[in-house]
Amino acid sequence: MRNTAAFQVAEEYLRDLESGRQLSPNTVSAYRRDLMQLASFLDHKFERSDWNWGDVDRLTLRAYMGFMTRAGLSKRSIARKLSAVRAFFRHMHREEIVETNTARAVRSPKLDKKLPGWLTANEMKALFDAAAVRGASGEFRDTRDFAMLELFYATGMRLSELHTLDINSVDTIADQVRVVGKGRKERIIPIGRAAMTALRRYEPKRAEIPAASPEDRRALFISERGARLSRRQIQNVMKAYLEQAADDAGLSTHSLRHSFATHLLDAGADLLAVKELLGHASLSTTQIYTHTSKDRLKRVYEQAHPRA
Repeated sequence: MRNTAAFQVAEEYLRDLESGRQLSPNTVSAYRRDLMQLASFLDHKFERSDWNWGDVDRLTLRAYMGFMTRAGLSKRSIARKLSAVRAFFRHMHREEIVETNTARAVRSPKLDKKLPGWLTANEMKALFDAAAVRGASGEFRDTRDFAMLELFYATGMRLSELHTLDINSVDTIADQVRVVGKGRKERIIPIGRAAMTALRRYEPKRAEIPAASPEDRRALFISERGARLSRRQIQNVMKAYLEQAADDAGLSTHSLRHSFATHLLDAGADLLAVKELLGHASLSTTQIYTHTSKDRLKRVYEQAHPRA
């Protein structure tokens, strides 16, 4: 009982996101999953196949949120899906497909503030000490994996950003990397000496591997078969490293990004500078990393308070 006309409206919107607004394929795929899930829910909700998007009112969207809650989705996941729905209804209202933007009146669930997982400076040192032993083996895989670890922590880039890096993304003269982030926005991030040393050690190893395809020839991080590493492969490598450092902490690849930001702020880095390095659109997103250590807070207090 699929509503073909409604699905077509959603598909046209998604094509506009991809070609017009030039959002990343990952973002468009996420929007597609969210909108198709909503459309499937509405098929069952209305119990007919001739409904249209103008039939969807605030109570219907509230029912959809209840459906997602019963399905076990977290508040954060529901909020993200609702954000996609709001953007879609905003588009339809602008294009006069619907008379009113009913999604605008639906409030997102209140999110619990959750600090991101991260490693302390001592834990990070222990991680790199252990990883350096493997990285010094001279084997292609060990050299590559250590270079990825160094680059993650040196730049704070996202998994998707490291996955899409090409060889020419790295400027070995200026010691910096060009990253394409969310919304296909580019930014330049400096690379520290340790990471550049690891990349230069990896470079000749990388050159020895024949590319699996012309596309893979450009990729910075490849498998032993010459294909660009998938995001899942990179995740598995980083997960193995992180489990050595903190086996029961539930850390993920993104924890390296959190650690990068936290350690910069702990050392006194300017919040606006960290925002630019991370590629955040809003300063409020960066402020989550101000969960800094008690030692730093005490140090700032003692330095700043006149009667400390």
